[in-house]
Amino acid sequence: MSGKKIWSIAAVLFVVMCLPGLALAEEAPAEPPQKTLGIAEGLGVAGACIGAGIAALGGGFAIARVGGQCIESMARQPEAAGSMFAPMIVTAAMIEGAMLFAIAVALMSVLGLLP
Repeated sequence: MSGKKIWSIAAVLFVVMCLPGLALAEEAPAEPPQKTLGIAEGLGVAGACIGAGIAALGGGFAIARVGGQCIESMARQPEAAGSMFAPMIVTAAMIEGAMLFAIAVALMSVLGLLP
C-alpha cells in the first residue's frame, strides 16, 4: 500500500471520527432546556473520538506487525515455532489490553465520567 493511499485513508477516518463530536456540539436543545454543550465541550468530545480512533488504529497496526513478524520468523526457522507462539499471543494480548483501556478512557470522557 502506498504512502499516499494510507494518508488518504487516515484523512477519511479522521473526518469520520470527528463527526459524532461535532454533531453533539451543534444539537438543538430539547423542549425543556437541558445542559447545552458549548464549543469547548464539543471539541472535547471530538478529541475523545479522535483519540479512540487513533488507539484502535495503532493497536490494529501493532498486532498486525507482531503477528506478521512472528509468522516470518516461523517461516525462517520452523523448528523454533513452538517457542515463538506463546510470547506472540501474550504480546498481542497486552497490546489489545492497552488499546481497549485507551478506548474506555475516551468513552468515559465522552460520557462525562472523567473530570
